[in-house]
Amino acid sequence: MNKEENQEAEPLPAAEKKDFYREIKTYVLRIGRMTQAQEKAYNELAPHYCIPFEKKILNFCDIFGNTNPVIVEIGFGMGDATWQIAKANPDINYLGIEVHRPGVGKLLNEIKKNDLKNLLIIEHDALEVLEYMIGNNSVNGFHIFFPDPWPKKRHHKRRMLQRPRTTLMAQKLAPGAYLYFVTDIVEYAEFALEELNLTDHLKNKYDGFAPAQSWRKQTKFERKGLEKDRQITELFFVKE
Repeated sequence: MNKEENQEAEPLPAAEKKDFYREIKTYVLRIGRMTQAQEKAYNELAPHYCIPFEKKILNFCDIFGNTNPVIVEIGFGMGDATWQIAKANPDINYLGIEVHRPGVGKLLNEIKKNDLKNLLIIEHDALEVLEYMIGNNSVNGFHIFFPDPWPKKRHHKRRMLQRPRTTLMAQKLAPGAYLYFVTDIVEYAEFALEELNLTDHLKNKYDGFAPAQSWRKQTKFERKGLEKDRQITELFFVKE
């Protein structure tokens, strides 16, 4: 257990926190209709695999029952890649954060079906989860796969991969841990590359964009992007 897990999260300076979490959201809450299977899984399994949001730092040892590394996925969508990666790596713990309830229900169904002991969910705004529930220097990696690109320039302020949001992520990463970002919008990848290059304590593992990581499973959004002949672009940064 990291020492930092027992400490309160160190807040960002007030100037950086202005409109950081509450005034400007990085997502639109799409209600979406849950299938019968998703609703059944949500009602039956959420009490077992979903961690309620609260302003209290999580103790990873307590919630997972071991001291294995912890990877946090921000916005797992329908969870296709999430459960497959967790199943392929039983010695790594995964914490998925998502606000889309049908996606939460679908992933809960996969957790039960595949008897996954290393995957838990928080259904809440990811930035507030990072601010209040994740200890500094405690996360071994962030997965951010195909987040909303917010293509219109006036909406760029909502993008997840930009400062000071990347500063917060860097604060939560343990030394040597990674941030792995994938998008099918090249302009967003270029935007994120610049922001990450300017984020203190993060260093690009590659020269520019990263090669595809063979262990990453394909997501629903990736398949849609490929069907539209979009280029899949990846970034892989490590905390110094």
